[in-house]
Amino acid sequence: MPKKEVAELNTTADYIRAYKNKAVLSSLPNNVKKLRVAILASSTINGLKEVLSIKSRDFGIDADVYVGEYNQYTREILDDKSELYTHKSDVIFLFIDTRAIKDSFFLNKKEDSWVNEKFAEIKSLIEKLEEKTSATIIIHNFERLTNSPLGILANKEKNSFTEMVGELNRKLVKETMDNRRVFIFDYDNFLAKVGKEKAFDPKFYYLADIKLNLELLPELAEAYIKYLIPIAGLTKKCLVLDLDGILWGGIIGEDGLSGIKLGPTPEGRPFWELQQYILALREQGVILAINSKNNLADVQSVFKKHPYCLLKDEHFAALEINWNDKIANMKKLAADLNIGLDSFVFLDDDKTNRMIVREALPEVLTLEMPDDPALYLRTLSNLPFFNKLKITEEDRKRGDQYREEKKRTEFKSVATNMDEYLKGLDIKVEIKKADKFTIPRIAQLISKTNQFNTTTKRYSETEVAKMANSKDYLIISIKAEDRFGDSGITGVAIIKMGSINWHIDSYLLSCRILGKEIETTFLWYILEEAKKVKVTDVTADFIKTAKNVVSAPFFKKSGFELLNSSDVKETWKFDLKKKFTKPAFIKIVKA
Repeated sequence: MPKKEVAELNTTADYIRAYKNKAVLSSLPNNVKKLRVAILASSTINGLKEVLSIKSRDFGIDADVYVGEYNQYTREILDDKSELYTHKSDVIFLFIDTRAIKDSFFLNKKEDSWVNEKFAEIKSLIEKLEEKTSATIIIHNFERLTNSPLGILANKEKNSFTEMVGELNRKLVKETMDNRRVFIFDYDNFLAKVGKEKAFDPKFYYLADIKLNLELLPELAEAYIKYLIPIAGLTKKCLVLDLDGILWGGIIGEDGLSGIKLGPTPEGRPFWELQQYILALREQGVILAINSKNNLADVQSVFKKHPYCLLKDEHFAALEINWNDKIANMKKLAADLNIGLDSFVFLDDDKTNRMIVREALPEVLTLEMPDDPALYLRTLSNLPFFNKLKITEEDRKRGDQYREEKKRTEFKSVATNMDEYLKGLDIKVEIKKADKFTIPRIAQLISKTNQFNTTTKRYSETEVAKMANSKDYLIISIKAEDRFGDSGITGVAIIKMGSINWHIDSYLLSCRILGKEIETTFLWYILEEAKKVKVTDVTADFIKTAKNVVSAPFFKKSGFELLNSSDVKETWKFDLKKKFTKPAFIKIVKA
């Protein structure tokens, strides 16, 4: 969340001054992901570049922002040599406002002809952007204006401009629903949230074609950042919860089951609705965990017996309910879940606990909670770090998969040796080429896998699809299951195919499946496929990062020979005349 330097910036003028101030720029975080962002607008948006550039830094993004010329969005999109295309943007925002397309909007029109005409114009622009770029495209929908001459009949007359704009918005949503590259930013809802009267100043509109109050540019930038975070692969994986004062009002150990505040009452509703929201996050793939100073038996009584407790024991992937300090508990959660502390968001109502965790574990995002529980839901829902560009089947199963991992750990603890444990798991893997069904998950893994990732190269979904359709590349995924459950697609390999050499461009697996020789089986499959087409050797790079040390010895252990190395990069080679043995206890099933 915003650090002190940026949090002190309040107005658009503050951000513009900060953008021009080298001292302020040097004080902002440096460990950021770089993104190239383009904004094309139909009206004056002076200052948005500076605000977004500064604000995005505080969310871990270094945004190189290009703003197109005033009201030249059509020309820039249609001109193949425009600066828009030389910028090579990762993300393009298309901000066409309602007043720019309204024509004589106070006069009645035929709904179908106007809506279809404007829809066709916008669709053609989208198609051109898709053709000429690999960027993620975000389009503003259109504001439903509040000054209709029809007054109270504005939503009763089919040909009212209000209804025509609504129909245009619906057509845009329908058109882009299944398009994985194009998203609709609900600008009309954004304006409703900040206040349409506040957002629009007629004086500045007539004088300078400013259709959004410049003082609201920081809010618009934050709305944009909600898209930039998942594109940059900066989403958080796990929501860690305190219990007393967060999931229910009161203290269970003192107030008892009947004394805590939870349910459809004035005092209990904030906690009840927060639980509903948290449960919905879990269904979208957010891992839930608990870090609470409490008696386990008291907490279990709430989960099992309270009629309005929606969150149950089975919804949590890991529990640290004890009287240990919260720092130790947080580290234990990270170890149990096998994810980094920087994947955590922590909710605690106690200011002292928040301060301790924030100072000792700065990589954990410790959310600053309001004193009033009525504001909890708003605080959590405004957090941008759980946004995703797509919810995959693996996301929906993730909570259950971590529960299944607990069972594997228990099974391992009673096995007499590692061989018995691995054979007893009855592991099956499915390896298949990338297709339209698996590409979203493949891109998701590429964007967020850090530890067992030999190069940590990041490719967008569009880039993955392009390579998958190329005769020069082989992209495969691996899906694993065992006696305890289905882990889903948990590994990806990208291979550059030559006539005598294959080069492994990317090789990555989720840490959840490591230690079971699945990574070795995946590599064996690649080598066998290379042999089938008479390739003589397979090469691979290891590019060192701060997080991928676990994958550093993989190629050496797999029998590859080191060709060359530097401080950050190693290149390895496997001669396909050599024998490579697949683990016998893993079965490969056909896709």
